[in-house]
Amino acid sequence: METVIIQIHNQKAYKLLDELEALNLLKVIRKSVTKPQRLSDKYAGKLSADVAEELQAFVQEGRETWGKSDT
Repeated sequence: METVIIQIHNQKAYKLLDELEALNLLKVIRKSVTKPQRLSDKYAGKLSADVAEELQAFVQEGRETWGKSDT
């Protein structure tokens, strides 16, 4: 048995799928596909402002350190 994702372009396709399901040829699993969530939206507000500022300072310091070693 395989699971296949299909994209419906016409409402008539639902009737055909229902008929195929009635014949026990397939099983329709109704699941809406959602857009992937951006990480910035997913994690927005998870850090306190103080921790976020400390993290930004740490990252900036690391970037400056790496930049100095290149010259």
